[in-house]
Formats: sequence, structure tokens, C-alpha cells
Amino acid sequence: MQSFELDRSDLQRIKVALEGTDADLQEVLGQYHSSQIAILFDKLLPEERERIINILPTEDASEVIAEMEEEQDAAELLVNLAPEKRSEIVEELDYDDATDLIAQLDESDQQEILGDLDEEDASNIRTLLSYKDDTAGGLMNTQLIKVNTQLTKNEALEEIIRLSEEMEEFYTLYAVNDEDKLMGILSLKDIIKAKKQVTVAELVNTDFVFVKADLDQEEVAKLISQYNLTSVPVVSDDMKLLGRITVDDIIDVLQEENTEDILKISGVSEDEELAGKWQDAIKSRLPWLVINLATAFLAASVIRSFDDVAKKLPVISAYMVIIAGMGGNAATQALAVTVRRISLSDLTDQQAYSTVRKEFLVGMINGAATGLIVFVVAMFYDANPMLGLVMFLAMTGNLIVAGLTGATIPLLLKRVGIDPAVASSIIITTFTDCVGFLMPLWFATKLLL
Repeated sequence: MQSFELDRSDLQRIKVALEGTDADLQEVLGQYHSSQIAILFDKLLPEERERIINILPTEDASEVIAEMEEEQDAAELLVNLAPEKRSEIVEELDYDDATDLIAQLDESDQQEILGDLDEEDASNIRTLLSYKDDTAGGLMNTQLIKVNTQLTKNEALEEIIRLSEEMEEFYTLYAVNDEDKLMGILSLKDIIKAKKQVTVAELVNTDFVFVKADLDQEEVAKLISQYNLTSVPVVSDDMKLLGRITVDDIIDVLQEENTEDILKISGVSEDEELAGKWQDAIKSRLPWLVINLATAFLAASVIRSFDDVAKKLPVISAYMVIIAGMGGNAATQALAVTVRRISLSDLTDQQAYSTVRKEFLVGMINGAATGLIVFVVAMFYDANPMLGLVMFLAMTGNLIVAGLTGATIPLLLKRVGIDPAVASSIIITTFTDCVGFLMPLWFATKLLL
């Protein structure tokens, strides 16, 4: 059994082989899986990648390109190949993979590649290009196996065999009528076991899940996960069968959506690629940092309002930093959990209320526990029990606010149609910083001065 683990020695072997003849390189490449070669491409120069793709058989080359991550510039690699090699690779790819690659190119390169393809392949790819990337239509593959409901068992088997010749694998068979409208799904096992005179119409399962072409890809992922499907058919508004979405496509969607949410919560635009240039990173992040700076000035104004307290009790400044920082961490925890819950399902009013109530309780208990630690430190280190009490109250209060805002803000933003992953972190940081400074200063004014 072949091991899929890679280390530096594998990269070194490829590098050494690249210095030799094409035959030597081909022999070394034959020892690696396509996905391994795609991973190793991360460490190779563009011209080295191009040479490897040209040497590999078309089937292997197409698999390598399909396995490459978007930031590895697979589309650019493709467009730099000789037209004949490029066309062979594109025609070997599944339509959805080919469409994803071609969609990354500018209009002129797209038309050049499509113009070199077989008419049927070009037509299918053009159809897929017409759908938005993040919808079921943009995600689907038009290659599928469908049979007419009027066919007999033997006729259906002949059609399945004919259509499967150009497909690597298929999970489900689809039954359609004369107008190509989806009537249901079929089990290959049922067709094989059926008697000769039985028609497809008698074997159709009409209780099935389907999606419309304009459905968001995240909703498609939820459906496939909810019903444990290996594939789902995509239909038009009038139920005409357009294509299918398979579970391997959904794995990519889930990874993409999770990465997008992590970047958004961190204040990074989804437009910034993980391996993008530094100029793109600045363009993406600087606006959020400017907004954060404005909110920081707001928090600083709270301190200015209690200037006398800070002068009379300098030690309070050190504790304020701790309380504000703890509030920020607690709010981020509550935010991450809430945004994740929202992304998994639309919360009912009762579920939203339960989420907020839970985070309030967690914030109160965690605040009291950490506040007690701060109380002990203040009492023994600063020999000031009243200072400890002030910090205990401030810590408890700020973590309660952190839990409430971390849960409430994304829910409110979702309710008004704003992506909670984008705007929540800035609002919550403002709340926890302001309250983290306000509470110790206010309690100090009431209890210490």
C-alpha cells in the first residue's frame, strides 16, 4: 500500500529529477499520487510545474490540476500550456472542475480555451459559467446518468452502460420524462434485480431531495449533510434536470465556508487569498484597522472621562488592561460559538433566546471565577481588599457583557440581513473595551474615592 505522507526528501527527489531527462522525471513522478504532486507544486517554480504537466499523461495531468488549490494558480498554469495539451486536459476534467478553472481567467483566455474544445464540452462549460460561483448551478456537474421512465429494464441498462463510459464514477441514477423533467431517482441494484418486462417508471423512487440552480452553496451543503447524501440533483424552476452535486464538491464548499468565516471574524476580507500578495493584504485589512482605531479612540475617551481616578489611584490602570483583555477573549469565544451555530442552521426565536441565556450564565460564572482570582491578587499583592472588590465586580460585569454581546450582536445582525461574521468583531471589541475600562473606574469612584 502506498504511503501518502510527504517530507523534504520527496521534494528533493522531484528537484533532482527535474535536472535530468524527461524519462528520469517521468519515472520519479510515477511513484507519486496526483494529489501528492499537487501538494509538491507549492514548492516548485512555475516553469517546473509546467514541465511536469507536459510530461504527465493527460489523465494524470488533469488530476493534478484538479487537486491544486486556487492560490496555486492552476488556471494560469493551464493557460500557459500548448493549446493541444491544454484542450486534452480540459476535456479530461469533469465539467465542474473545468468550469472552476476557466472562470478564474479573463474573457479573452476563456474564449480561446473554449474555442479549442469539442463543441459539446464547450457548450456544457459555457452553461456552467452562466451560474454564480456560490450557487448550486455553479457547483454542479452536468455529467450524469439519466434514463427515461418509459424504458424497460434491458433498455435502461444499455443506456446506463453507454452513458457511464465517459464517467469515472456515479452514485445515483435519475429518471426523467420525455420533457427531461426529473421524476425521481433509481437504484442500480433495483434495476439489475428487476424482471425484463419491468419499466423504469415502476422502479422510480419519487421521495427524493433536490435543489434549485440558484440555491446558495452553503444551503446545499446543509442539505447533503442533513440527509447523508452522496449526491443531489439540480433542477430548474420547472423541474428540468440540469446536473448533480456530489459529496466531494461539498467537502470543498465546507472548507471554503469555514475559511471564509475565520477570515471574516478576524477582520480580513474574503477577497484576500491565503497566499495572496502583500499589497492585497494591505488593501483588505487596512480599512478594518482604521475602523478599529476609531473604536479604540472611543474606549480611550472613557479613560479620559475618569482622569482624576487614574491620577489618584495609578494601580488601577494595570488592572483595567487585564479586565478589558479578558472581556475581549470571552466575547470572541461567545462570538465564535454563536456564528458557528448561525452558519449551521437558522435559529428559531427560542433557540436564539437559549443561546443568549447560556452565554449570560457562562459569562457570569466565568467572570466571578476569574474576578475572585483578581480579588485575591489585589488583596495580597497590593494589600487593598477594597481594590480587590472593585476588580471582582468589574471583571464579573465585563464578562457578563462580553457573553451577552458575543451572542446578541451576531443574532441581531443576522436578523437585519448583515453577515454576522463580518461586522460582529468590531462592535464587540468596542463594547468590551469600553466596559472593561468603564467598570473598574466607575466602581473605584463609588467604593474607593
